Amino acid sequence: MATLNFSVIPARAGASPCSSSSPSQLSRFIDFGSRGGKSRLFFFRTSISRRSLVVKSVSSEPKQKLQDSITEEDALSNPIPFPPDASSIASSIKYHAQFTPLFSPERFELPKAFFATAQSVRDALIINWNATYDYYEKLNVKQAYYLSMEFLQGRALLNATGNLELTGAYAEALSKLGHNLESVACQEPDAALGNGGLGRLASCFLDSLATLDYPAWGYGLRYKYGLFKQLITKEGQEEIAEDWLEMGNPWEIVRNDVAYPVKFYGKVVLGSDEKQHWIGGEDIQAVAYDVPIPGYKTKTTINLRLWSTKVPTEEFDLHAFNAGQHTKAYEALANAEKICSVLYPGDESEDGKVLRLKQQYTLCSASLQDIIARFERRSGAKINWEEFPEKVAVQMNDTHPTLCIPELMRILIDFKGLSWKEAWNITQRTVAYTNHTVLPEALEKWSLELMQKLLPRHVEIIEMIDEELIRTIISEYGTEDYKLLEEKLREMRILENVDLPESFAGIIVKPKESPIAVQDEELEATEAEIELVDEEEEEEEEEEEEEEDEVEGKIPQGKEKVVPEPVPEPPKMVRMANLCVVGGHAVNGVAEIHSEIVKDEVFNAFYKLWPEKFQNKTNGVTPRRWIYICNPELSKLITKWTGTEEWVKNTEKLAELRKFADNEELEAHWRAVKRNNKLKVVSFLKQKTGYSVSPDAMFDIQVKRIHEYKRQLLNILGIVYRYMKMKEMSAAEREENFVPRVCIFGGKAFATYVQAKRIVKFITDVGTTVNHDPEIGDLLKVVFVPDYNVSVAELLIPASELSQHISTAGMEASGTSNMKFAMNGCILIGTLDGANVEIREEVGEDNFFLFGAKAHEITGLRKERAEGKFIPDPRFEEVKEFVRSGVFGPYNYDELMGSLEGNEGYGRADYFLVGKDFPSYIECQEKVDEAYRDQKGWTRMSILNTAGSYKFSSDRTIHEYAKDVWNIKPVRLP
Repeated sequence: MATLNFSVIPARAGASPCSSSSPSQLSRFIDFGSRGGKSRLFFFRTSISRRSLVVKSVSSEPKQKLQDSITEEDALSNPIPFPPDASSIASSIKYHAQFTPLFSPERFELPKAFFATAQSVRDALIINWNATYDYYEKLNVKQAYYLSMEFLQGRALLNATGNLELTGAYAEALSKLGHNLESVACQEPDAALGNGGLGRLASCFLDSLATLDYPAWGYGLRYKYGLFKQLITKEGQEEIAEDWLEMGNPWEIVRNDVAYPVKFYGKVVLGSDEKQHWIGGEDIQAVAYDVPIPGYKTKTTINLRLWSTKVPTEEFDLHAFNAGQHTKAYEALANAEKICSVLYPGDESEDGKVLRLKQQYTLCSASLQDIIARFERRSGAKINWEEFPEKVAVQMNDTHPTLCIPELMRILIDFKGLSWKEAWNITQRTVAYTNHTVLPEALEKWSLELMQKLLPRHVEIIEMIDEELIRTIISEYGTEDYKLLEEKLREMRILENVDLPESFAGIIVKPKESPIAVQDEELEATEAEIELVDEEEEEEEEEEEEEEDEVEGKIPQGKEKVVPEPVPEPPKMVRMANLCVVGGHAVNGVAEIHSEIVKDEVFNAFYKLWPEKFQNKTNGVTPRRWIYICNPELSKLITKWTGTEEWVKNTEKLAELRKFADNEELEAHWRAVKRNNKLKVVSFLKQKTGYSVSPDAMFDIQVKRIHEYKRQLLNILGIVYRYMKMKEMSAAEREENFVPRVCIFGGKAFATYVQAKRIVKFITDVGTTVNHDPEIGDLLKVVFVPDYNVSVAELLIPASELSQHISTAGMEASGTSNMKFAMNGCILIGTLDGANVEIREEVGEDNFFLFGAKAHEITGLRKERAEGKFIPDPRFEEVKEFVRSGVFGPYNYDELMGSLEGNEGYGRADYFLVGKDFPSYIECQEKVDEAYRDQKGWTRMSILNTAGSYKFSSDRTIHEYAKDVWNIKPVRLP
């Protein structure tokens, strides 16, 4: 019987993503070489019974020489190289099916085939992973670290084989084993590590960083249950836990040796060494799980390190368990594990808020401890902390990782012995911040009281940073103009509704008022006293009358007088976005219009103070996943007509399609590719929803997180208007006036976001009615795709013909799905918001359907509404009345329709201007119908959208970050 001998070197605390837990003895990946500019993969074969393996681990401890105990020395020193042919890969897959099994040995069915295939690919990745990490260590390069609460990766198998240029070889190997690659790839669940554009952007960035050979890592949390799995029932959206880890994750490698302590609660005391010490409280451990991220046509394979939380085994209370107190016995473990259970746990309750803050701090603390350990190891015996920003760049993806700022300060001051001035200088030079929103509710604020309980040492540091900021503001604006200074402090301070520190009591003094002002006030006071005397006399008369009434029995005796409730003090809050701006050296928006709003409105006071900090970095998406992998037929067509496959890494080549936009041969092939993609979606929708749709209809798609500002409500009300008008017509009139459409929605509403869930319910109710109306047939279908994710997007986007990006102008920071749709030849309908502005410039105004109010008009329009001056369009009123008639079922839509009515009040007054933009929107949709009837013209528009999308590659964005923010350079492995 074959024996396997493993010689494992003990692991050390700190950092390498470079060990393999599952080497193939039958067919082993050894090295990548480069020949003629193309990566090559080599294998060797050895005898199973005569071979042993060394598993390598690199950490923050000094390097140890790893001993190789393979007995067939000749096999290692002179491996037999041969190309990665299908037979060799099939042997590797068979090895993993047998020797690293997760399934019973009897059958080789699809789930087992996926895991074995993924493990085989991972073997190939680990070689480059190790080489990349070792090369960075050797050169001691400056490295960027991208911290994000979300990484929405999607499936990894096809992305990895594509980037390794092994897709064909793996397809052939699986064919030999009785499976096809596409069916095997479909067994992979989407990694539930994100929800929307924030997480997908982070994943696109990692792909580009690896492809462009930039030294970088990503850091995130390993959510066991993700956000949620969305079910669509007759009640609308329902949520259940994600099960993506139920069968295991073949891509990740747990680093049990890489674990860091994370503390909550406790107190801060001054030690005998005159330093602050954070003691007591709750202690957990953050354990690293590493996922390799391969670049395209390069050896560079970077790392996504995810943290999972636990406590040491001794925290399990065995005494309590044996006493029957089972819940108590597990309490410490449960408290630790729940931190990484769910992405964005509901924060309506105090416990929910605590959990969210714990998540954010865990990400920041564990990541920074890991980064610092790596810096110290690479520095060797002589550590110069002044060099830390020359070796480390930390990018905060939105405000979730804001605690990086006080945490880095804490470590540098409390553990590394640096002064406040030294630590603050290092922190500001290291950290940078990407803003992703202009929505006030998304600019995070945390209760100061909550943070003081959970993170007492960090509050001390934040208070000191706030003091530094106050000094800066006073230095800039002086103390003479008290009102101006008061305004700036109120706008810019990190601590909101918190009194000024005592140290400023003698500096900031409210000026005495002039004698004239005093006289005016005295006159006003005299007048007020006269009025008060009159009011008191009236009140006395009323009281006397009430007493008389009581005696006469007209009102009950003892009736309590109404006492006005005291006005509550505003809550004391920590403004995380302000902390990001103050604590970092760069702040960027994610589209040109968004960056201008950031400078002119969101952080205007900071921009005036530090204009050099503010930049624009328009988002981008990776063309590898979003054309090359998800739309292979279009990829081949682009390669044919541009004459090269270079566009996959250099998207400027896509612009060359412009000169062929009127070529009839290209147009015919272009339409054929689109139809083939639509046929795939027809099958998918039937299987997923039960609805049959026609591939000859226009595919009109809006897929994104459900939110009022994204205005799925405007879209569905437009569809209702369309349906209503159809019902008023004869069959012949309908055929003449309307182009057949399949209207596809997808996206998740946050579990506690009631209005968004009402919108989902409304869409599904409209679909139920319309799709079963025999008079309408294939002229109109409305389909809500449940549980929208990256894999669903990879199917829908290549088939799309019209895509809706219709947010209220000025409210979408950028959007990235608009870029993906444009790349795949989809024409957009939208407002001048986010990246729509730049997309329209690149694809051409004639190739973009524009409607709606402009960003600079929004404030005035809301004011007009509040003053009662808005007059709704009769068509809009007609649609609302139609909805309320009950045509879409018994559900009461008064709350939803009511949000579009009235002039003021919470949940009223149409804050997102659906009614205002409705007439413009439906008129624009009529232009869409007209354009679609001319299929030649529509195809030309489609080609020009793909050609114009060249600017929106994440490769371009990463080059800009590397140059302008992180100051890192590509490091290509030899």
